[in-house]
Amino acid sequence: MEIPTASVAGVPYPVPDGLLVLDVREDDEWTAGHVEGSVHVPLSELGARLGEVPADTQTLVVCRSGNRSAHATAFLLQQDMDAVNLAGGLVAWAAAGRALVTDSGHPGEVW
Repeated sequence: MEIPTASVAGVPYPVPDGLLVLDVREDDEWTAGHVEGSVHVPLSELGARLGEVPADTQTLVVCRSGNRSAHATAFLLQQDMDAVNLAGGLVAWAAAGRALVTDSGHPGEVW
């Protein structure tokens, strides 16, 4: 299966309404920093928590480097969902100067 992929430059910024950012990293990675407004469901829990991902919304799937999110994207596509993997993950996102936030309001970082 070919995984649809978007580069950071191909993703509008700020992220527009109607595009869900799904972060599939682990809890400590999420706590360190994430895309504002994104939804957090670790890859290991995605099958059990699939109902938390709206089926009728285009979803940009992110992780640290793009590997875990590629697996998550493939899974979502198998569920007939509209999903795209972020090439280079949040490392590429941050390198492009795009902000990451934390729940505490401090600037985020990629772990």
